[in-house]
Amino acid sequence: ENLIMAVSDPYAGRPADALKDEGNKMFSAGHFKEAVELYSRALDIDPTNKILYSNRSFANLRLENFGLAIADASECLKLDPKFVKGYYRRASANLALSKFAEALRDFAEAVKLEPSSKEARDKYDQCKAAVTRARFEAAISMDHDRKPLSETIDLESMAIGSDYKGLMLPPTLTSEAVQQMLEEFKQQRKIHKRFVTQILLEAKKVLANHKNLVEINVTTENELTVCGDVHGQYYDLLNIWQLNGLPSEKNMYLFNGDFVDRGSFSAEVIIALLAWKVLYPNSFFLARGNHESRSMNKMYGFEGEIKAKYSETIYELFQEVFDALPLGHIITNGTKKILVVHGGLFSKDGIKLEEIQKIDRFREPPQEGLMAELLWADPQPQNGRLPSKRGVGFSFGPDVTHRFLNDNGLAMVIRSHEVKQLGYEYEADNRLITIFSAPNYCDQVGNKGAFIRFGIDLEPNITSFDAVPHPAVKPMSYANPLFSM
Repeated sequence: ENLIMAVSDPYAGRPADALKDEGNKMFSAGHFKEAVELYSRALDIDPTNKILYSNRSFANLRLENFGLAIADASECLKLDPKFVKGYYRRASANLALSKFAEALRDFAEAVKLEPSSKEARDKYDQCKAAVTRARFEAAISMDHDRKPLSETIDLESMAIGSDYKGLMLPPTLTSEAVQQMLEEFKQQRKIHKRFVTQILLEAKKVLANHKNLVEINVTTENELTVCGDVHGQYYDLLNIWQLNGLPSEKNMYLFNGDFVDRGSFSAEVIIALLAWKVLYPNSFFLARGNHESRSMNKMYGFEGEIKAKYSETIYELFQEVFDALPLGHIITNGTKKILVVHGGLFSKDGIKLEEIQKIDRFREPPQEGLMAELLWADPQPQNGRLPSKRGVGFSFGPDVTHRFLNDNGLAMVIRSHEVKQLGYEYEADNRLITIFSAPNYCDQVGNKGAFIRFGIDLEPNITSFDAVPHPAVKPMSYANPLFSM
């Protein structure tokens, strides 16, 4: 038996350096999970190797396992307090978690260690600017007397110059107009910022009127399709509608957060989704993900993309819209109920749906509490709870899932937030489904995407699909340069 296991394991008996080299190959190919596993095996053999901790930290950073990335970088720095990359890794993870003071401290340390390094100085200056901006944004958000930007914009004063030859959207959207806009985006043409603003203002009004948990009624007259993370992969989004039909009052959709970031067509994705929401406010649904936030957008590309394609004002309007997004949905056929949230469940038992309805959602997501857990939590195979590898929220076991569902009279919970090789995964005795709709995530992972279609019986009918070609704009093209360390 041992011989069979050794033969089936191509890495058995290999030295730590060889495992590190294989891990580096996996990292370069975008297989970050496999890279983490190989670095871990190498560390079992050579537990005092700072390079292995640094590399594993970087791979965990790519997987958004910020908590693990910080822990590995810290271990690396214990072994060698002068290892500059360790400070870069830890600073990047803290930046992603909006822990700006901690990030700035590490960048300052890197400058001390390499005072003649232009890269170290540039990273420090960029981080300092980010800290200053974050403090300004935090101060603005606490100014309750300040009018929201959306209430100060005069749409009629936004003139469309004679040099604009693009699509003209009507004052009231129609299905035909939205489809024309989808085609414009497909051809890599932008629409005028007045029309983007129009969609944003209307979408905010619609979303702000929703409760934190929105009820979706599936009847004999309609069907509902639930999609997971799209992450700026516009051409794969179009493929979903090609495979499953365009949105309509009878062909309902729920997109379960993380519309933006990483993929470099996030603007096209979110404008398209919001346009359908404006057109079909009661049959097209959007939930907030952890990437619909300033802290994520600052690092993973959405902020850079919107400022490059449109303007800072439009980026700020997007943030107002993100703050209005509901936190989840309850699908019902009158007797059976399914909860849909982006991340997962809670750090303690006894949470009722009524408590979720009382959350103040109109803000930047916090780092702890019910709202953070809804956006960040992940399931785990073992019972109980553990601190999250991501650094925010918790991991929860099947026993936690069963108790929550039973306490709230729910049949199932659907969540997204994690890449799955087939685009979906059942857990907790089939009472939890993860759904992920970005195939070949970041052009590297090689996974399928998936969506779930529900009829009146609310039995999940899952379709997996492959990635489709897209123009030669790489993922993360608009990401913060602080992230590329």
